[in-house]
Amino acid sequence: MRRTFVSVAAALGFLLSSSGTVVEAAPETLSYGGHARQTITVYGDRGAPPLVILHGGHWAEDADWSGTARWLAARGFRVYETDYRLNTDARWPAQREDVRAALRWIAADSPGRPLVLGSSAGGQLALDAATYGKGGSLVRGVVALSPVASPYRAWVDGGRPGATDQQRRLRREARRLVGCDPDRTGPRCWTRWGDLAARTHASGADDAPMLLIHSERDFVPPYHSTELAAAERRLGHTDLTVHTLAGASHGGALMKRARGTVLRWLREHS
Repeated sequence: MRRTFVSVAAALGFLLSSSGTVVEAAPETLSYGGHARQTITVYGDRGAPPLVILHGGHWAEDADWSGTARWLAARGFRVYETDYRLNTDARWPAQREDVRAALRWIAADSPGRPLVLGSSAGGQLALDAATYGKGGSLVRGVVALSPVASPYRAWVDGGRPGATDQQRRLRREARRLVGCDPDRTGPRCWTRWGDLAARTHASGADDAPMLLIHSERDFVPPYHSTELAAAERRLGHTDLTVHTLAGASHGGALMKRARGTVLRWLREHS
């Protein structure tokens, strides 16, 4: 009987210790595609509202969001920490294709549209999910922390005199992601750069609700989100909020500062 209960408990996301205490089950990492990076680590109970996390890292490296994933799972979400091919593995739009493949995989595990939380470069991918096509039919809502909503803007900022090391790196990695220099190539390259920008795909009411958060001195400046918000509102989008916090926090550091706001928004939209 105990053995049967442990099997059921494991399926629900917890286990019994030898003393009979309920403890959290280890997260499970599964593949949604054939590439080594096409993996999803799952936290939390089956049947809880699904929430996808897309890490940042300039499209060039992984970032560890397991702590946030565990924190959100403990607050009632089934969390899917999702990896994708980097810009050293494949050029855009491979990363969009990965996110959409992951969302199809997640739909089979947790029926219903998921929420998405993306940071920095992962914020760009989250906004792409929210806006590309009829984003609202694919995802329930998006929280984006320091989203690179316009990689071309990041390219320009990283080339200015006085650009920070982080901005210069973001410029280099955006160029690697696209595979061409927008200042020296023809219309095909410009089309790829434009395709990366969330504003290009804005369609108002067809897009998912969004909460966009930056800091005042973020190396991905708030205008990435305010420009997108203005475009969406002109097209009739009514559930879009931009928050700008004091300081220079970026991405995961913003999550630590704004997690109460993020959690409330996620619960309101789940």
